[in-house]
Amino acid sequence: MFTGITQAVGRIAAIFEGEASRRVAIDFPDGFCAGLAQGCSVSIDGACLTVAAPPRGERAEFDLILPTLVTSTLAACRVGDAVNAERALRDGAEIGGHALSGHVDYQAVVEQRKECGDNLCLRLSVPTGALRYLFAKGYAALDGVSLTIADIDKQAGWIEVWLIPETRRATSLGVKQPGCRLNLEIERDTQVLVDTMREALEDKLAALMPLLAPRLDELAPALLPAARRQPALAAR
Repeated sequence: MFTGITQAVGRIAAIFEGEASRRVAIDFPDGFCAGLAQGCSVSIDGACLTVAAPPRGERAEFDLILPTLVTSTLAACRVGDAVNAERALRDGAEIGGHALSGHVDYQAVVEQRKECGDNLCLRLSVPTGALRYLFAKGYAALDGVSLTIADIDKQAGWIEVWLIPETRRATSLGVKQPGCRLNLEIERDTQVLVDTMREALEDKLAALMPLLAPRLDELAPALLPAARRQPALAAR
């Protein structure tokens, strides 16, 4: 579990390609790897990864398996790229953002950057499947950073988030340009609520269909002539 508060920005130091997998070595700032051991979990740009070997100094290695490569932006990472990093949450630690699993759901694409003094607004296009879980003033995580959705247009398929100076300083989001892809994790409580309601409604409608079907059959003959008249009415 993570909180969406980036603790360090690391740099991709090396990439080792495998068969349907890759291993990445990441250099972190001083102190980040203190107490980090093989098998520990670290969020890298929002993807929960496992330390694959004992860290050497401030360098740690992580394996990227096929599902991670398919779902996240890490398949396209290159040596020298900056990545947001967060250690797994410890018992009793402050949760400054919101609870994250480190499971990337979608990828969002930066469409616009709008500077406003020291603050930055990013507009991002998001896949249709994500929109049902996103709401103004709700949470979303982008590249592992917990953010509040400032605005959303579900018809146009975009969200806007604002970055304060501290977020720009402490994460890699401030340098993202139009066309950049970011890992998106939806807020789990919202997902559970939305999916539960949808499934309940679908079950209810399924139970009602035997009762509704005969009535719909009765109404269909009356509705069809009206529907056929619509083009003629529109042309007048």
